Amino acid sequence: MKLLTYTHAGAEAVGVLKNDGSEVVPVNYLGWGVADMNEFLSCATPEKLEKLNRNKELMEGIPLGDVKLLAPIPYPRQDVICLGINYYAHAEEAARFHDEAFGGERPVPIYFSKRVNRAVADGEEIDGHFNIVEGLDYEAELAVIIGKDAKNVAESDVFEYVFGYTIFNDISARNLQTAHKQWYFGKGLDDFTPVGPWIVTKDEFENPPALAIRSYINGELRQDGNTGLMINGIAKVVSELSQGMTLQAGTIIAMGTPAGVGMGFEPPKFMKQGDVVKCEIEGIGTLTNTVR
Repeated sequence: MKLLTYTHAGAEAVGVLKNDGSEVVPVNYLGWGVADMNEFLSCATPEKLEKLNRNKELMEGIPLGDVKLLAPIPYPRQDVICLGINYYAHAEEAARFHDEAFGGERPVPIYFSKRVNRAVADGEEIDGHFNIVEGLDYEAELAVIIGKDAKNVAESDVFEYVFGYTIFNDISARNLQTAHKQWYFGKGLDDFTPVGPWIVTKDEFENPPALAIRSYINGELRQDGNTGLMINGIAKVVSELSQGMTLQAGTIIAMGTPAGVGMGFEPPKFMKQGDVVKCEIEGIGTLTNTVR
């Protein structure tokens, strides 16, 4: 089941996509009465979701082409939690680019926070901030959406707390990321968080999902990996984080990127104004944005 946030006739709403992908059914037509995706996730029990999935095909919806997609969670309740250097091949290319910033042993996962003023939707533009940015880079990632508050969760129970998955592009300014040592500034500029096009519920996949993940710049294939090749998997990450913090419903956890980012090439292939970046994950869809 695919859940999305959209605008239609001047109003923002949460909808569910029909099985054939032709129409969006507002969840409020089906008795939910929610203002946004955060509220939807807070009250989405398995029983209510099963009923929604069953009834969505019975309702007349809005043609998908008539709505404007927003990021599934345009305004996350908390900063996005990200995994750094979470694929082996990406670790190697990152160390080649800047060994001081990215090299060395990693006995534990690398976590960092990504500030989100407003998440960028599929089809929207990315501000390159070229007045301060050199080395504008892309990172296609699988993002985990937490479905209910998670605290002190055992690894064996993690997928009871996962709602679903979406595509995440961790846009990065490499000059700011390396100059400031910590990654918050270089990854937290406005428009540096494209997410979408929707959330696909976990029942559509094996858990953990092993999915093809790719990125393209102006049609050129850059990244070509699989989410089954992560160094630290979803169960470990969610369980570990939940031991010391409450992961609220709606929390977004971006699970890192495979090899093929711009800084991994010799010479680097960074993005410039007018470039079109497309990220795709098997079973979810595509997330496409243009750099302005």
